[in-house]
Amino acid sequence: SGSVELSAGMGSIELSAVELIEKKRDGHALSRDEIRAFVQGFDGGRIPDYQASAWLMAVYIRGMTEAETGHLRQAITESGATFDCSFQTRPVVDKHSTGGVGDKVSLALAPLAASLGLCVP
Repeated sequence: SGSVELSAGMGSIELSAVELIEKKRDGHALSRDEIRAFVQGFDGGRIPDYQASAWLMAVYIRGMTEAETGHLRQAITESGATFDCSFQTRPVVDKHSTGGVGDKVSLALAPLAASLGLCVP
């Protein structure tokens, strides 16, 4: 089973992914550090997909607090590469999609926004 390291203040502790799955399964809220460690563990290949699936099932059944949802969004955002648009003097906008069949809005919307003077990376 995968394990994740949680850094808190001056020290760190190591928890197994199973402990975080059980905590969520049992209806407890996960901390920002626990969620971040889980995302980093999965992204880094230390937590296998079947444990991530079990965690997602526990989240689906038990739900997440508003704080947990925010922590998860932040952890996922920080796990990937980001595009720095700070050099732009024009307003920067983004139209992204999860893809799928029938997504034809991006093709027309990006040039339309650019024609209005917006930066569309």
